[in-house]
Amino acid sequence: MEIIIQSDSRRASELAARIVAQTVIEKPHAVLGLATGNTPRQLYRNLVRMHRESGLDFSGVTSFNLDEYVGLPPAHPSSFHSYMWAHLFSGINMAKERINIPDGMTTDIPAACRKYEQAVRSAGGVDIQILGIGTNGHIGFNEPTSSLSSRTRIKTLTDESRLEAAGAFGSEDAVPKHVITMGLGTIMDSRMCLLLAFGRKKAAAVALAAEGPVTAMVPASILQMHPRAILVLDEDAASSLKMAHYYRWVSEHKPDWQKY
Repeated sequence: MEIIIQSDSRRASELAARIVAQTVIEKPHAVLGLATGNTPRQLYRNLVRMHRESGLDFSGVTSFNLDEYVGLPPAHPSSFHSYMWAHLFSGINMAKERINIPDGMTTDIPAACRKYEQAVRSAGGVDIQILGIGTNGHIGFNEPTSSLSSRTRIKTLTDESRLEAAGAFGSEDAVPKHVITMGLGTIMDSRMCLLLAFGRKKAAAVALAAEGPVTAMVPASILQMHPRAILVLDEDAASSLKMAHYYRWVSEHKPDWQKY
């Protein structure tokens, strides 16, 4: 696991955007795994800017989103469909037919989940999976106690996760109770996992994920087992890490060919 600490979320998001852009440039038909929420918004703004100013080309890129609320139509303003079009897809040249987001309105959830898994495999697998982390350590919506080998499926949200999402719905009561989410096994199949975390409220979860035991109680801790997991943090999110000084030293002394 590589941990990169930046002074603030702006610098962290710029670095993360460079990592994604490098992947797209080196592999024009890359497959991106995408996350939603407050954390990746600056990353997506940077990618839109790179497309407009530098011609970063997404025409051959395929994307798969991590999750979607069950029972929420794509046009709902709080759906992850709406989020992705508002914050990324409307500003880049990704072909609509290459965009994949779980269908929260499906009448056969198990079949839709199997189909989603097959679509990821048929696309050649995810090259870089963008992730956030919940205050309870979830990634995607793999809540604590999720199987570390789980696949795309329906999950029931914890009260903590619904409270975190309440701002987008106006109240906690309005947040759906269920989601379709990629599983931890699906995420771990990605060639690179790029997790962003900002703010002191994420510090405890980041520390447990990076330096604690690998446990289903902290789903993000499975990333310790990934061959190429990169955590990009601001100072506040890194504030509970015991080895923060070492992570900074490593970043500062990388050989040029390892720098982003």
